[in-house]
Amino acid sequence: MKATELREHTVDELQEKETELAEQLFALRLQKVTGQLDNPTKMATVRKDMARVLTVLHEKRSAKS
Repeated sequence: MKATELREHTVDELQEKETELAEQLFALRLQKVTGQLDNPTKMATVRKDMARVLTVLHEKRSAKS
């Protein structure tokens, strides 16, 4: 997921994406603790995507001010 793609979304869509990624990250952490995580790089990918979403969300909210 690229930041340019995220900038095309509305604030509501970005908030939904943030919630979805947070839930996915929680599930991955749970899998890691229980030893069921098959792909450990998935956690890093989800964290980076979350950071991109939060950055674009912050940009959009700052632009409204």
